[in-house]
Amino acid sequence: MGIEEKIKDIEDEIQKTPYNKATSHHIGKLKAKLSKLKEESIQRSSSGTKGQGFHVKKSGDATVVLVGFPSVGKSTLLNELTNAESKVGAYQFTTLDIVPGVMEYKNAKIQVFDIPGIITGASTGKGRGREILSVARTAELIVVVLDVLNPQHLDVILKELRNIGIRPNERPPDVTVNRRRTGGIHVSSTVPLTHLDEKTIRSIINEYGMHNADVLFRDDVTIDQFIDVLDRNKSYVPMLILLNKVDLVDKTYLEEMKKQLPEFIPISADKKLNIDNLKETIFENLNLVRVYLKPQGRKADMNDPLVIKKGSTVIDACDKLHKEFVRNFRHAKIWGTSVKFPGQKVGPDHVLEDEDVLRIILKK
Repeated sequence: MGIEEKIKDIEDEIQKTPYNKATSHHIGKLKAKLSKLKEESIQRSSSGTKGQGFHVKKSGDATVVLVGFPSVGKSTLLNELTNAESKVGAYQFTTLDIVPGVMEYKNAKIQVFDIPGIITGASTGKGRGREILSVARTAELIVVVLDVLNPQHLDVILKELRNIGIRPNERPPDVTVNRRRTGGIHVSSTVPLTHLDEKTIRSIINEYGMHNADVLFRDDVTIDQFIDVLDRNKSYVPMLILLNKVDLVDKTYLEEMKKQLPEFIPISADKKLNIDNLKETIFENLNLVRVYLKPQGRKADMNDPLVIKKGSTVIDACDKLHKEFVRNFRHAKIWGTSVKFPGQKVGPDHVLEDEDVLRIILKK
């Protein structure tokens, strides 16, 4: 029996099994087997298409991927957001390769990829879907583009993203699993667990070949989330939802969409509607911080900032600049909102904020 047949059999068994306390450990075991088989299927597919994949060179300060069905207007949107010249046509499968562009916004250089339109079954390999969707796994932001007249495509896209191992708009569960050589499975929790009992936890963890481990739950997670922790290969990526071609509908239609869909941004790439707001929203969701560098004895260069992720420290900034800055770091001085007074002396663990001015002092 092939992998796809095994996957189908397990999915059918899960569907037929009523979920209750008595069956939760069995369902947990089945879902763990299913997750492992799906990952094996993805790995086989990837190795089987060696040399035919999409080779994407990342650059800039962050990466955004446009995801959607064919003909939803991704190519037109890319051209509006960036300096790319993506082929645009009113027919399906216009984009046959991945087209990169750079969105320059607030001194940040944000790389935007227009990937070929996905189709139902993309995560199982249809239309080279696995290769296409794999690009989204390493992005800092996924932008789902929906045709205003086909909003139901969102459910398909979310399913395909999940099947390829992407968890849009989710954060990693706070669960720690440490293997041990002996002692069996020891489970502890700082929160009440409403979805998992100890028998289910043991059934799932044994399926992964672990019989001795310390498991600590700081989140009340579901069976699926616990399996994600054990898989260790899921991508937790922020996501925006766009409703494109809104110039084709009236306000009443859009109000109805607000009741049916998660929060979305209405745009018209063709008519250039709401593009500036979209750029600002993309920038905000990437959580970027601009730091201006001040060389000794000179003014800070306010036109070419160092762009880093929010929460980055002074030593993170040094690492992005040059390894020697890390090796020879002495201290730094900061002008900006992250310090109490201008020119404050700080250490390597000081967290930088947007538009801080940074001067790095190195050992002589």
